[in-house]
Amino acid sequence: MASPKSKDSSLSKKELLPARRNGSNVKPRPRPARPTSRYSPAEVHEIFRRFSVQRPEPKGELEHVNAFTLLVAVVLSAQATDAGVNKATRALFKAADTPHKMLALGEARVGEYIRTIGLWRNKAKNVIALSQALIRDHGGEVPDSRDELVKLPGVGRKTANVVLNMAFGQHTMAVDTHILRIGNRLGLAPGKTPEQVEQGLLKIIPDEYMRHAHHWLILHGRYVCKARKPDCPACVIADICKAEVKTTDVPAPLVPIAPLDPVEEIQDRSGTTA
Repeated sequence: MASPKSKDSSLSKKELLPARRNGSNVKPRPRPARPTSRYSPAEVHEIFRRFSVQRPEPKGELEHVNAFTLLVAVVLSAQATDAGVNKATRALFKAADTPHKMLALGEARVGEYIRTIGLWRNKAKNVIALSQALIRDHGGEVPDSRDELVKLPGVGRKTANVVLNMAFGQHTMAVDTHILRIGNRLGLAPGKTPEQVEQGLLKIIPDEYMRHAHHWLILHGRYVCKARKPDCPACVIADICKAEVKTTDVPAPLVPIAPLDPVEEIQDRSGTTA
């Protein structure tokens, strides 16, 4: 007597496979690891120690007299040089150095002061709109919170970080074209976006150097590790630097240097800040 067929023998191979529930049997593809710094903690510490000796009290190059004028100057600096912004704002800030005075000046008059700056029409609108928002929502004061700053017209994360660092002493990192370049060229904090580089730098820079790290990196990128032709003989970290394009391993003498005056230079269309 033939044994009865198994009840499952007529099922297809597909039906015999374990049931998938919401893709639970599908193994997710591993995401590529985000690039990490090529420098040890000791090397990072030494880099910023040297920057601190070279420029003990680095200053931003955007001229301002208070937190409000700093905010306006940084907003105006998008796709413009700091020197070009300073030429326009010297007269503007004499006429209006508070949100109330700026609002009283009006969009048309603000435009007259800043017409030498790129995108001046849109920037004049933003200056008036952010002045209105500061008066309406913050009693005419510049808030010390990134979440509140980025709500203001014309203010993005980078602008907010500059203001928080310079006006309020917070340990922020405003990544402009110079810092983005250095983070990737040196392998200090590689990243495809400014925010990735920002997060990478915040993880590795010792807290004791965070107050001025933003300015040290910008000034180093602007005057030494330049976009088109790095001035390696003038670099105080040439012996530590791991950039493929460097031309010397001999560091420049580590001596304090005087603050540099704002200069006109050919820069990336995305502009610079502070």
